Amino acid sequence: MFIDKKAFSSFSVNDIDKAKEFYRGVLGLDAQPIEMGGGYSMLELNVTGGSKIMIYPKPNHTPATFTVLNFPVDDLEKTVDELTAKGVKFEQYDMGDLKTDAKGIVHGDGRGPDIAWFSDPAGNIISVLQNN
Repeated sequence: MFIDKKAFSSFSVNDIDKAKEFYRGVLGLDAQPIEMGGGYSMLELNVTGGSKIMIYPKPNHTPATFTVLNFPVDDLEKTVDELTAKGVKFEQYDMGDLKTDAKGIVHGDGRGPDIAWFSDPAGNIISVLQNN
C-alpha cells in the first residue's frame, strides 16, 4: 500500500518564527515558510536526499521527550564545537552507560555511535552523531 509512496516527518513547535531563525540561522538548513492561508504558516525543512520535514505551530505544544531529528556528521567534535560557539547548549547525561563528557558527547566505545543531543527553541530534542 505505501511501498511506492514518499513519506515525510513532522513535529510541532510553539513559535514558528523562532524555529525558522534556529533551523536557518543556527543549523544552516534550507527552511522555507509555507503559507497555509488564514495567517497560518508552517516551515518546511529540505534536507539532503530530497527528504522534507514539516514543522508546524501548535499553541499547546509539548516538547518531544525523544529525538525528533538525527544528523550524521563527519566530525562530531568539530560540529559540537561549532554549534556551541553559536550558543547551542548540549544535554548532559549521567545514566549508567549513557554518560556525556564535558562537551555533551556520549562515546559509543563500540556499543553505538558517538552522539550528542541538544534542543531546538521549542524544546524538541535533536542529535548529531558521528558518521561512520
